[in-house]
Amino acid sequence: MSAKAKKVSRESIVTMFMDYVLEHEEVPKTVYKFCKINSIQESDFYLYFGSISTLQKGIWTTFFDNASSVMMKNKEYQDFSNRDKMLTFFYTFFEVLTLNRSYVLFSMEQSGSTLKNMEQLKGLRKGIKEFSKGLIVAGNENKNIKITKHNPQLFSEGAWLQFMFLLNFWKSDDSAGFEKTDVAIEKSVNTIFDVFDNTPLENILDFGKFLYKETFA
Repeated sequence: MSAKAKKVSRESIVTMFMDYVLEHEEVPKTVYKFCKINSIQESDFYLYFGSISTLQKGIWTTFFDNASSVMMKNKEYQDFSNRDKMLTFFYTFFEVLTLNRSYVLFSMEQSGSTLKNMEQLKGLRKGIKEFSKGLIVAGNENKNIKITKHNPQLFSEGAWLQFMFLLNFWKSDDSAGFEKTDVAIEKSVNTIFDVFDNTPLENILDFGKFLYKETFA
């Protein structure tokens, strides 16, 4: 590697990788090739990512972190209801995805028909489930009647399936400003909260199965 290799950060590596993928329409086959083309030291790459695969996962978690950061800057966010916090999260997250739409679509197309098993989404899945689980745990602390409390694990899995449904919807959305996706977010979040607020547990499980079927059909 050239002695003139440039200094890098986690963010700059992510940017270089996304640019490489979109310009070459393929993922670099090796860390060496990626670093050589971008004039960076392999050792600098490994300070932040252990492999190309780890970098790909890291991009999705970066999207999540960016959306979370934007949300937390809203001084009114902490006073929102759980429903409004979830709406805010999905609106914000899909705004982040839209800013990076070309890369996201490339990644989804590379996964073919196996989106539900998409390796790159594992870190994001953990983040979304922890976020939604936290909403329910906090809400349960304010409820005195056990029967009205929600199952955090069940709700978090539902939130993940909901995200996968919305991701597929957004992928095919050709409306101006992706306004159809905004409508889908509003309707789906309201539906899932209405279901959890007013539906017996066994029907919630059936709803989860239905959503899963609709998402991956």
